[in-house]
Parts: sequence; structure tokens; C-alpha cells
Amino acid sequence: MIRLGEYVAGYRISRHKRLLIISTLSLLFQFTRVTDNLFTAHQLTHTLKNRIHIPIWAALLPVVLLLTGVIGCLIIKGASFVAEYSYAMLLGAALSGLAVAFLFAPPGRERLKGGLRRAAAQTLPAVPILLLIGTVSATWMLSGVVPMLIELGLRYISAPMFLVITCCACAGIALLTGSSWSTIATIGVAFMGIGSLLGYSSGWVAGAIISGAYFGDKMSPLSDTTVLAASSSEVDLFTHIRYMLITTLPSLFISLTVFGVAGHLMHLTDAGSDSRMLDALKDTFHLTPWLYVIPALTVTLILLRVKTVITLAAASVAGLLGIIFFQPHILEMVAGDDSFYSAVLAAGRILLTDTSIATGHLPLDELVATGGMEGMLSTVLLILSAMMFGTVMLGTGMLEVITEAFTRIVRHRVGAVGATAASGLFLNSATADQYLSIIIGANMYRSIYQRLGLEGRLLSRTLEDSVSVTSVIIPWNSCGVTQSAVLGVATVTYLPYCVFNYLSPVMSILIALTGFKIRQKMKAPGAEGLAGAEQAPEEVTPEEVAVSHA
Repeated sequence: MIRLGEYVAGYRISRHKRLLIISTLSLLFQFTRVTDNLFTAHQLTHTLKNRIHIPIWAALLPVVLLLTGVIGCLIIKGASFVAEYSYAMLLGAALSGLAVAFLFAPPGRERLKGGLRRAAAQTLPAVPILLLIGTVSATWMLSGVVPMLIELGLRYISAPMFLVITCCACAGIALLTGSSWSTIATIGVAFMGIGSLLGYSSGWVAGAIISGAYFGDKMSPLSDTTVLAASSSEVDLFTHIRYMLITTLPSLFISLTVFGVAGHLMHLTDAGSDSRMLDALKDTFHLTPWLYVIPALTVTLILLRVKTVITLAAASVAGLLGIIFFQPHILEMVAGDDSFYSAVLAAGRILLTDTSIATGHLPLDELVATGGMEGMLSTVLLILSAMMFGTVMLGTGMLEVITEAFTRIVRHRVGAVGATAASGLFLNSATADQYLSIIIGANMYRSIYQRLGLEGRLLSRTLEDSVSVTSVIIPWNSCGVTQSAVLGVATVTYLPYCVFNYLSPVMSILIALTGFKIRQKMKAPGAEGLAGAEQAPEEVTPEEVAVSHA
């Protein structure tokens, strides 16, 4: 199969890459076999029949070792080393978790298989999406879609306001489509190119893109995470979205302020005045308004709620047709001659492997180089490694031990919100998946919020603030892995600049401290002593009742 791929693509794969491909496909095949009887969402957090006798310190050990390894390697070797060897750290942490589990409470085979099913159910669907994102990035770049957007941005975007415009544009597109992944994989890639040509560091540009995309995803009624958080907490979807405005708008305003100030303080390049850059774009690509049809088709499919895999496949095919019809000289440049047979091989190479073209301008040469599916293989391996780590945490019962410790300390409103936020960050780290984290978090805290007289919309909002938007800043989470690969920036590099993402859980706790718009019912019988004395029931006004039922 690998040899056939080499023949179709017209190039040879190095031994190291061949081993990576074989190991990735082998792991994917093995883990796909055990996902035939997937657990339902309710089963994901069902209490294990046999009580787990693992000390809390032992249950935390795999996560602590993983964090220590990441931070230590970041300090000693740098972000590139962390990005390259994160899979080894994840597998090492998974093995340490198994060792601890067998030392204190050896898990049975069925329990480990159950953990694998739960982890695989959310992780494996991301694999074909990742591979298709690689083809979309390649075809949209070489068809002229991304270069056209770059040329437009260089002409009309003010350099000091670039980060603000980027954040707002990504927020609007994600709000419209309900997908942060699609937004970042399309318009986000174009903004990365514009930002690099303007002189911005990759971390700042990626931070603005991710902040905007995850704001739009979080606030969109079309977003799967938004729907999941509302349904898991038993809250009406639009009630959930309106309630999130209280924490989300201040976070976005602060983020835009930071981006605006940073843009005015940096020493930037006025690339729009560099005629060589614009001339190189026009000389290399045939830039025509007809290219807008490709992203318009993609956005239409997203709005029609077509499955993500089908949408990305259609976007790749549209991009490939764009190369054939609008950039035939690019196809001939990749093929080496103008024969039909060579053109077919060149199309396969664009989709499967790395492609580079000469524009006569070195920064542009680096910008328009693509990786295809091959460029995503290391990311797939990392996601599978994260799945193994999640399998150990779920299957050994360590995650249950830790979550019980979190819920045991909840006594009042601020404690409930703070514990939910902390649990969200921890679950994102332990399961490496935001969907699992939302489901488990909702089932963990739903009864506790009811016991304290707190509304379900407070739980759903806190889950979104602490899970949905923070998944992308965790290097081994599926979101962090994906966006790092798509944007070409290590997670630990863009993390400090994702202002909106790490500000959201902080804002959630601050609003809980003030009690603003947090209504608390009379405590249920038997709840005395669990809630603090300061949690006197607040009076509900007729206006608030009307709003909640609007």
C-alpha cells in the first residue's frame, strides 16, 4: 500500500516517514476494531460496580508526570521539541498510570476495554477530519483561494489593527458556521500568511485567530459543543447562549483591547506597500473573483449542516478543480510537463504529500508550501497517543477518583463554579477530548448544583467557559493538536496569546464571586451545612422570570 502511494504520488517516502505511516495505520486499525459497541453519553460517567481503591495522589500521578515532562522539555529543549515528542510523553504517562493501577487496584480486561471504547468514540472520528484538513489546506493554497485572500488583506488591512480585525473576522465566520475547526483551517490559514508578511510573530497571529474562532464557536447555536453543553445540563439552548453573554462579552472586549494595544506597540512591516510582494502574488497565481465560489460552497455546506467529512472532502475537490481551471500552470509546474498522465500524478501528490513552488519571492515560497495528508500524519499519531492516555485514566478508574475529590469540596456557589472550572481544565487534560469532558463534567455536577439551589444554566455556562474554549490550549488535547498542525504553530507558542481562551474560566469565577445574575433557589431539605451562610436565596424579579422564559 505504501509502495502504491509512492507510485501515485511520484516520489519516495523516507524510512522514518514510512515507519510513522505504518505505525499510525496499524494503531488506527487496532483501535477501530474495539469501537463496535460504543457507550452512550449517559454511560460515560456511570459509576463503576467495584469501588476503586486508589489514593488521590496516585491517581494524580500520571497527569503530574505528563505536565512535568511537558514543562521540563519546554524549558530545556523548547517548543519544537515538545511538539515533536509529545506522543512519547503521553505514552509514558499512560504506562505510568497502568503501573500505578496494577499496584493499587488492578483493572480487569473489561474495564480497560470500556475505557478504550469511551476514548475511541470521541477521538477516532477526528482522524479522517485531520487528513482532509491537510488536503483542504493544500488545494486552497495552490488553487489561489488563500493567496487571493492574502493579497486582499495586504492591500486593505491596517497593520496596527490586524490582530483586532483577525479576531473579529474569525469570530464572525465561526458564529455563522458554528465550527472553529473549519474557520481556522480556511480563513485562519490566510490570516497566518498575512500576519507573517506584516511582521507579526506567529504566536500573536495564532492567538488572535483562535480567540475569535472559539468565541464564535462558543456563541453559535450551530456549534456541537454549545448544543452538547446545554443538553447535558438540561438547559434550553438559547437560554444557555444568552446567559453566556455575561461572561463571554467582557472576555472578548478585554481580548480585543489587548490585541489592539499590542498591534500599536509592535514594529511592523507595511507589506501592502511592497510592490514586489504583490507582484509576486499576481505573477504566480491567476487571482480572479471566481475563486470566491470555493469558500462560498464550503460555507453553504456548513450552514446546511452537512457532515464535516463530506464538507471537507467537497472543499478539497473544489480546490483541486480550482487548480485545474484557474491555475493550470501551477499543476504543470508540480507535474514537470503538460501531459495528462503527469497532471493526474501531480494532483495525487498535492493531496498526499508536500508541494512547493517557486514564486521568485522567498517569504512567499515558504508561505505557499503545502504538506497534504502527509503533513498531518504526526498529528494523527499524537491524537492516537492521547487516546491511549485517556483510555488509562478512564479504564483504571483514576479519573473517577479525582472527580470525586473535586465534588467533595463543593459547599457554596463560588465553590461550585470554581470546582467546575478546575474540573473542566483537568478533564480536558486527562481525557484529551472536549466532548468527553463536557459530558463527564455535566454528570458530575448536575445533582450538586440542584442540591445547592443553583440553576442549570450556570452549570452549562461554566462548562463552556472552562472546557470548550480551553481545549485548544492543552498541547495533547485533540483541539490543541489539530490547531497547532493546521496553523503550523506549536501549542505552547500560541498559548500565551490566546487571551480569550484562558480569560474565560477566570471571568466565570469572577462573575460567581459578584453573584451577578446568579439566581439561587431555596436549598433543598438536608442541604443545610453544605451551602455557606452567605448563600441566602436571592429574590427573583418578575422581569427576570420573563427573560428566562423568553
